[in-house]
Amino acid sequence: MANYGYGGGYTNTSHAGAEGGGFMGGSQTGSQDTPNGQRTYGKDTVRPVTIKQALAATFAHPTAEAKIDGADVTSLSLVGLITKVSAQATNTTFSLDDGTGTIDAKQWVDSDAGQENAKSMPTDGDYVHVWGTLKDFNGKRHIGVRTIRLIGKDFNEITHHMLEATAIHLQFTRGAPPTSGGAVEGGLFVGQTNGDAVTNGGPKPLPAHLSKEQRAIYKVLQEAPQGNEGLHVNRIAQTLGIPSNAVFGAGDLLLQEGMIYTTIDDETWAVLEY
Repeated sequence: MANYGYGGGYTNTSHAGAEGGGFMGGSQTGSQDTPNGQRTYGKDTVRPVTIKQALAATFAHPTAEAKIDGADVTSLSLVGLITKVSAQATNTTFSLDDGTGTIDAKQWVDSDAGQENAKSMPTDGDYVHVWGTLKDFNGKRHIGVRTIRLIGKDFNEITHHMLEATAIHLQFTRGAPPTSGGAVEGGLFVGQTNGDAVTNGGPKPLPAHLSKEQRAIYKVLQEAPQGNEGLHVNRIAQTLGIPSNAVFGAGDLLLQEGMIYTTIDDETWAVLEY
């Protein structure tokens, strides 16, 4: 995954670069080389997002750039399952679902592309990676597609994208992670008086505002034996001896803050190490 610079931009990854669609042609304004040789990008970089983030974006006015987490987003990328395709003479609209929400992605027809290109278009049931621009028309959001690519059978790309979107969200909402230099003044975490817990391999303290139930859920997800898919809500409830609806209620905040994430379905969760 990317190594994020916390000066307001984020760096390209080898994964995104290899896809051939992560960065569009043309100049990337606001970019600069960092001392470690990585290249950081500002607002003109393609930002990976979830559909929920795209739907929650704000626009100062109808023609303004979208803002997500208070940062301008000129171009974005997202992944999703195509649930519907509507083809017209001038454009094709793909309805996408990534588990966090649904949105339409509209691609204008290239009259010079030819019949073979039309045959290779993704269809219902395909997972795709989309690059484009977030649009707002009469209060309805859609993606203006620049590139759409079939993901195929390697679903690690979906996981990678969702984790990268979460990491960038945390960068903008929580700031830089603790470093070996010591404490972060005014930190979000209980007992964050120095860097020992992080630098010496100790457990990372949880945010101070979490309830007893939320801490217990996080601990179960962190410590209970489980496969790559994480734990089902019913198993968490059984382990803690509380009703499943209580787990859902307490888990909402953990999901919203990116501390845990859904895996194979909305009722199966895993810890996102931060």
